[in-house]
Amino acid sequence: MEEEMVEALLFGDKEAQVLAARELGKSTSKQRHKLAERGVIAPLVSMLHAQDYEAIEAALFALLSLAFGSERFINHTQNKIRIAQSEAIPGLLKVLQCQTELFDLAIAALLILSSCTANKLAIAASGAIQLLVEILYSHYPDDNYNDNDNDNITISLQAKLDIISTLHNLSTCHQIIPSIVSSATVISLLQLINASEKSSELVEKAMALLEKIVSSSEIALKETAGTEGAIQLLVEAVEEGSPQCQEHAVGILLPICKSCRHRYRGMILREGAMPGLLQLSVDGARRAKEKAKALLQLLRDRSGCTTRGKQSKNALLEQGMRQIDRGERAGETLRLVEGMIAKLRT
Repeated sequence: MEEEMVEALLFGDKEAQVLAARELGKSTSKQRHKLAERGVIAPLVSMLHAQDYEAIEAALFALLSLAFGSERFINHTQNKIRIAQSEAIPGLLKVLQCQTELFDLAIAALLILSSCTANKLAIAASGAIQLLVEILYSHYPDDNYNDNDNDNITISLQAKLDIISTLHNLSTCHQIIPSIVSSATVISLLQLINASEKSSELVEKAMALLEKIVSSSEIALKETAGTEGAIQLLVEAVEEGSPQCQEHAVGILLPICKSCRHRYRGMILREGAMPGLLQLSVDGARRAKEKAKALLQLLRDRSGCTTRGKQSKNALLEQGMRQIDRGERAGETLRLVEGMIAKLRT
């Protein structure tokens, strides 16, 4: 059977190749690695450029089977590298642009290839980042960015998650960060966050990617801070998001405030950030607690403001921070802070 598959993929007609590609997906991991060593990847990649839906679909499934697997296993890593070196990336991008019915398969394949460190620069150089951001953005457009060439593409929630995960994989390579930032990724993520439920997995992943970009690029930090409504969105995420989303949101607000406390402190406070931050500083996960406490320290007003309202809220914040700083028993601290939060929200 193995010999027949190799023969069909290398020398067979279209129908034989399609059948062989489908059979490949049913083989064991060990068999797939042997098939890859015998050169079946090149004809599978060639099938991506066919005008036939069945051929492209069968090739995508076969390539996914060859690439899928943990980076801990050298065979899986070798297959991912072989696929990329066989010019599969341009073929996948062509499918993303032209074959809407096969979009989910193509982006899943690109996601798997992007998990391999050796492939990341090649993927970035292919123009994949710009294409993925444009496709993602076309579902959340606004007046600030009007490239709607991909408006006709309808993609699933899973495809959106895979796009963000692919960009996140690429963002772990510092050399690629400038390309990600220059591709309007920040505005695209902000629009997605604005249009989605703050507690959703989609926003959680988008916020994680945005934090990664902001922490790696001063340009991205300034773009995020300077985008109208961005700070409001981040504060809303601290209030309404999942625990992971809250953690990422405060992880973005903290460097923004650090970058220019004089400019951003007031903006963050005006959006009502204190209650959510106080809550997070008490009952959040370790990293979320640390970042929330650090941001609350920056938001403390030591200027001696004179208006009664500001004095009252600042006194509440100081009281809450002193209680947290003393590190008293969590239950008692939480009850006291919850009372302060209720007052701050009135």
